[in-house]
Amino acid sequence: MIGFYNYTVILTYISFISAVAGIFSAAAMQLRWAIFFLAFSGFCDMFDGKIARMKKDRTEDEKSFGIQIDSLCDMVCFGALPIIICYRLGMDRIYGMAILALYGLAGLIRLGYFNVMEAKRQAEDGGARKYYQGLPITSMAIALPVLFVISPLFPSHLAFVVVLHIVVGLVGFLFVLNFKVRKPSVKEVLLIVGVVAFAVAVIVFAWRSWWELVNSRG
Repeated sequence: MIGFYNYTVILTYISFISAVAGIFSAAAMQLRWAIFFLAFSGFCDMFDGKIARMKKDRTEDEKSFGIQIDSLCDMVCFGALPIIICYRLGMDRIYGMAILALYGLAGLIRLGYFNVMEAKRQAEDGGARKYYQGLPITSMAIALPVLFVISPLFPSHLAFVVVLHIVVGLVGFLFVLNFKVRKPSVKEVLLIVGVVAFAVAVIVFAWRSWWELVNSRG
């Protein structure tokens, strides 16, 4: 079979399968599970590069394949899946769909640019990146679960949808804005994982209780 199937790409493949499950969930209006699969894909993406670099004898073909497959997977996980989720959450008017289309386009441009520059960087100095150029596309795997879990705090669903439009448009714009973002340290990564894991746990396991608590206080 063509392709590579060693442990350096296994998390990328798992991330893709998770995104497909998320797409099915969103299509069936199982939005809590769609958010879960989005966050799980983000979790896999946080560690796939670290695992790949553990293999010191990677060939140039394996390195190049890793760059390409990672971006292709990211376009599905953090491009297509969030678009479908947000459409189902209420971005189903023409202006909302326009924002989602531009979000997807910004992600596509960012990933294509990343592939070109990352291949060039690895050829020159190799090693792990210290900075991101522009906001990483995986950021939506953090922003959307957190926004979803605080959605009961909004005064109305309309208010939540308005904020959702703003967040999606802003995140998409930051994908292609030329600025540097320092890669998070191990402690910062663990903190991010903890926050998103908590949000996802609330969404999946305690959503009804969370709604009742908020409504009782309102």
